[in-house]
Amino acid sequence: MISKNTICLWYDGAALDAAKFYAETFPDGAVGAVLRAPGDYPSGKQGDVLTVGFTVMGIPCLGLNGGPAFRHSEAFSFQVATDDQAETDRLWNAIVGNGGQESACGWCKDKWGLSWQITPRALTAAITDPDPAAARRAFEAMMEMTKIDIAAVEAARRG
Repeated sequence: MISKNTICLWYDGAALDAAKFYAETFPDGAVGAVLRAPGDYPSGKQGDVLTVGFTVMGIPCLGLNGGPAFRHSEAFSFQVATDDQAETDRLWNAIVGNGGQESACGWCKDKWGLSWQITPRALTAAITDPDPAAARRAFEAMMEMTKIDIAAVEAARRG
């Protein structure tokens, strides 16, 4: 069954590789239907992978091999709420270690340029602490990080 609402992500010939990586890396993911082009098109030939359906953490997506005209930007990202440091490290290292790049405050990009926010639930709790001083300390600690260090955030929160 085709989902009523699907996120379409544009790739330059790597939609199937990206879909396989996401399905292997994130829970509740899978690669679905692969549509091969029935004829030549501006960035490909008949028989090339045109689209691939996949899910990332239960979210239906469609990878479109549309060519190099449009690139991913930080204006769209997946935000992944992690439960502990081990999960944070595993996902961060999978993305960055597979040709991706680190950014600030828990953000990173995969090798296809798609942005991910690897956000521990403990960070969200800390920066929304009802004590404004504790929240500020946690926020300031986060602002100095690339990958989020939960222990350091909690230490800053405590003061």
